[in-house]
Amino acid sequence: MPEQTSGAAPAPAPPTPEDRLVQTHHQIVVGRETLSYTVTAGTMVIREEAEKAGEGTSEGEKARATIFFVAYTRDGERADGRPITFSFNGGPGSSSVWLHMGLLGPRKVEMGDVGALLPPPYRLGDNPHTLLAQSDMVFIDPVSTGFSRAVPGEAAKPFHGFKKDIEAVGDFIRLYTTRYGRWLSPKFLIGESYGTTRAGGLAGYLQERHGLFLNGIMLISAVLNFQTLEFDPGNDLPYILFLPSYAAAAFYHKRLPDDLQADLRATLAEVEAFALGDYALALLRGDTLGEEGRADIAARLSRYTGLSEAYLLGCDLRVRDDRFVRELLRERGRSVGRLDSRFRGIDRDRVGERAESDPSYSAILGPYSAAINAYVRGELGYASDLPYEIISGRVHPWSYAQHENKYVDVAETLRRVRW
Repeated sequence: MPEQTSGAAPAPAPPTPEDRLVQTHHQIVVGRETLSYTVTAGTMVIREEAEKAGEGTSEGEKARATIFFVAYTRDGERADGRPITFSFNGGPGSSSVWLHMGLLGPRKVEMGDVGALLPPPYRLGDNPHTLLAQSDMVFIDPVSTGFSRAVPGEAAKPFHGFKKDIEAVGDFIRLYTTRYGRWLSPKFLIGESYGTTRAGGLAGYLQERHGLFLNGIMLISAVLNFQTLEFDPGNDLPYILFLPSYAAAAFYHKRLPDDLQADLRATLAEVEAFALGDYALALLRGDTLGEEGRADIAARLSRYTGLSEAYLLGCDLRVRDDRFVRELLRERGRSVGRLDSRFRGIDRDRVGERAESDPSYSAILGPYSAAINAYVRGELGYASDLPYEIISGRVHPWSYAQHENKYVDVAETLRRVRW
């Protein structure tokens, strides 16, 4: 008799991932000129060369992730003579929605501004300042943001780190450049916040791995060396560099003495000179500064930040950004935004050390979320039931394995890049 087997049938293999792309055609008036352009939106499969275990022989390419992007190309232009700009935001964990729908794209969210925010339902409008007048654009969502995902059967975690993130975004740029015939186009990057860290790393990776040279790189809210923003014990650099921003926030909320409220630029020049001079020296001296010296620096810091001398002495003349946004308007029962200090919030605990949330992020999340979801599915015709991850918490903890026991620094990478 034939041998009988028992047990459940093996699970079917997951379907082979494929690109999903849609194209639409649009027009926008910029100045006195009507621009006709094509939008390509969708996901592109990123593959890596697979090797047989232990043999080192190639067995083709294996799909690893699908990257969602929105590309804008001006009609009637030669691809090899038209600049192209690849854009992304930061986080880590942020989609590209902020630069896409708030600054560079031909369509933008209409949300009003501080003190005059528009209520839902939100609206989209044309962006007369779009970069499309000068350059084609590709907005990229890294893995686990936007609609980008690891393919079924592949773990997303390896993509959630400094090195793999740069490789994945860089491989997407190489693939897009190849498929759409842009190798002879002038090529640029625009990154924001952690996106500037990514852009610095990409400039080196693209050149070294793919021989893809860039014509320029634009950095918004730049962070190339994490020592400039990590408020760690013994690292006084952030306290020096953040001080002018504290003064600007205090100026906006009218917390400075009258003579400093007259001219913002003049005030910031004075604060910058103090930060790089007497303040930096005072922090360097540490306990040798003495009580009289501490009192003098506290008085001058109070003048420039709007915080009390007692508070400044209590925190050893060093104010973290998360404490500043809570302390500046504490006596009014308010906190200010970290992303945009013009916004004010109300915390339940008025004596809390830090703000419970960022009122500026709360103000912009709703309009941008509505805008991108309506725009992609409606005007661009890209259908997906996945949630568009504006900012994904699933990417944490983010891996900096290559920078253990040191600060992340891509400035040296940029220095080595040939322009």
